[in-house]
Amino acid sequence: MKNWLILQLGKFPRNINHHIKKIFYNRHFQQSQQRKISTFLLCLTVGLIITSISTTTLWTVNGSPTKSYTTSWIGNTFGGGKKWVQNHVEAMYVAADGTVYTNSVWDEASREAGIYRNGQPIGMLEDLHGWNRGGGQAVTANNKYIYIAMSQGAVGKEDQNFPPDGTRWYCIRRYHMSGKTARFPGGKGWDKSMLITSTKGEITGLATAGNELYASDFAANRLRVFNTETMKEIRSFTVANPGAITIDKRGNLWVIQTKNGGNPAKIVSYSPAGKQLPQQITKLVEPTAIAIDRQGRLLVAENGPRQQVLIYQITGNPVQVSTFGKQGGIYAGVPGEVQDLKFYGLTGVGTDRAGNIYVNSNGFNKSGTDLRKFSPSGKLLWRLLGLFFVDNADVDPKTDGIDVFAKQEHFVMNYSQPAGKQWTYKNYTLHPFKYPQDPRLHTAPHSSFVRRIQGKRFLYLTNMFSSFVQIYRFDGANRDKIAIPSGMFVGTSDKGGKAIADSGNWPPQQPDKGEWIWRDRNGNGTFEKDEYDRHEDYPYIGGWWVDSKGDVWRTLRTQDGIRRYPMQGLDKHGNPMYSYSSMQKQQTPSVFTDLRRIEYFPETDTMYLSGFTKAHPAIGDDTGVVGSEIIRFDNWSRGNRTPRWRTVIPYDTVGKREVSTASMSVAGDYVFAVTFKTAEVYVYNAATGKQVKKFKPGPEVAGESGWIDIPHGIRTFRRSNGEYLVFVEEDWKGKVIIYRFKG
Repeated sequence: MKNWLILQLGKFPRNINHHIKKIFYNRHFQQSQQRKISTFLLCLTVGLIITSISTTTLWTVNGSPTKSYTTSWIGNTFGGGKKWVQNHVEAMYVAADGTVYTNSVWDEASREAGIYRNGQPIGMLEDLHGWNRGGGQAVTANNKYIYIAMSQGAVGKEDQNFPPDGTRWYCIRRYHMSGKTARFPGGKGWDKSMLITSTKGEITGLATAGNELYASDFAANRLRVFNTETMKEIRSFTVANPGAITIDKRGNLWVIQTKNGGNPAKIVSYSPAGKQLPQQITKLVEPTAIAIDRQGRLLVAENGPRQQVLIYQITGNPVQVSTFGKQGGIYAGVPGEVQDLKFYGLTGVGTDRAGNIYVNSNGFNKSGTDLRKFSPSGKLLWRLLGLFFVDNADVDPKTDGIDVFAKQEHFVMNYSQPAGKQWTYKNYTLHPFKYPQDPRLHTAPHSSFVRRIQGKRFLYLTNMFSSFVQIYRFDGANRDKIAIPSGMFVGTSDKGGKAIADSGNWPPQQPDKGEWIWRDRNGNGTFEKDEYDRHEDYPYIGGWWVDSKGDVWRTLRTQDGIRRYPMQGLDKHGNPMYSYSSMQKQQTPSVFTDLRRIEYFPETDTMYLSGFTKAHPAIGDDTGVVGSEIIRFDNWSRGNRTPRWRTVIPYDTVGKREVSTASMSVAGDYVFAVTFKTAEVYVYNAATGKQVKKFKPGPEVAGESGWIDIPHGIRTFRRSNGEYLVFVEEDWKGKVIIYRFKG
């Protein structure tokens, strides 16, 4: 079951393709069925063990009861089990009764196409996950069927109604209202429910009227019409670059004509027979979704700088008569501050028969799902959030765990509330219009380090391949909440060319080879030629660390593999200064054969390193794991390289990767490590290295977790009251798990 390697190459930016390919080609798609079985068994086991549902979980280590801990989460409205909000809604359709049907290219837990009503997930469309299948960009429904855009790739089983190797089918798939596939004569695929529309590009818009189904075939520049029952094509006609479709009360079609080259985006109208009508809407920047409201007006989701729903009267020549949402969206008023009527990255709009308005924001570079329902007067009625996919979070040390940051999101915590209710989504820190070269728009970072340097807050981000560290500052003089691109470290490419590049020219004017440090020397948040410091080094990175002084550390998987970049102060724009001329090379302690993670604490001059050792060598070359041992060294800066202790952690000894440790983190009196597949948190005494606790996901999150996919998938913090906060990536159902316990 090869994954979704070739899915949507024309659709996503190259970096997102690259990111998702690497995640799922290596692990998730190949083993999605195995994973479903494993998850079922895990949930069954937890269900048998737990005899009462409470907010406290008790586990035993070495026969002795441990202190209790609680499980909570951030980033998703729901904790798991049968309820979670899917990743990255690309399209939605709202039925007259307020049922919301959605479509995503990918959801880790298989809800590519979700069904929501009254602020609750009530179902999903089956069989869109694994076997080289994925969702798409369009969805619609009538009173009998649901129709979605999807794709099916080859899996080496052409005789079982899969595409031949090297081919991807772009399809319309029909479902019963229950979410089960609805086959039809001539249907393709293993269950005969797929209508193959193309092998060149996907369907980008769907709508129904009577017994006709209208579909935008983007690659062919055609709008095609099918019978909703037989799924046979009735007719087609030319429409350049067709996108989302809606049908007005007179039966005429309104189609988004997406931007192509120098041609601006617009909305055009057609009769059902395919005659182009004179009515059209121009002067749009990025229309992404359209719908007709109960008054017959046209609603347009404008994803340009306005970030609003534009409302047009279309009985004659279209006239804009109103808007919905604040002009400027999330950047209105206090930029970045989350409010009910501030949108960001719109991908969906719809209305029901009562006049309620539904809007979905997807953020920028697919930050996450933010689906809202409003009354006709604009009052927020409910909101569903699915903000995370392969993410972790960290706390602002100055606020004692109250302020929590992920790569784009800022949360404010109230730990007195019940599990899953402790977080408030406060700010969105990415601004694509003011800082279009923000690395978060061009790469896929996943892990946060929040640090205070000279009293100022900084956000450091790294990715699942440890290839870079991004640095962001916050402008304390202004009221906005935006994280401003400030600096970046990029490692040497193992292919000898540019260290990092996008399908376009990002970052511009970077060195042609080697690695580099970028600093925003003029304070405008853009990459310019004189802002790079260039170097060449060993290309294989084990991990990064930013200590409390702002020094950046890096491990290379070699014998002189420790790099320290002392923070040289803040420049006049408030950017931390680093350079290769001040970089220090430090020898890897001889006990290690392959150095991976590093955490150094200057207050106590204590170094924690992990990797594979001579006593416990690696089986194969699993690049994403911590290694086989964690080792503590005291008096590191004085040259001591004699371990205070060594502890063996779970690692692969048979070559099947069933047991391994993905990430580590140190806080206060404990060293924490989380396993890759089972997401168990092992807790070790920092003074002795002895294991003292073990955490597993509690009943608050249905006893389940996805795999830990990132090198820094665990972050820990000790609060002033002695409580520990343990943040763990949970990519399966779109959240970050938080464990809390008293030391």
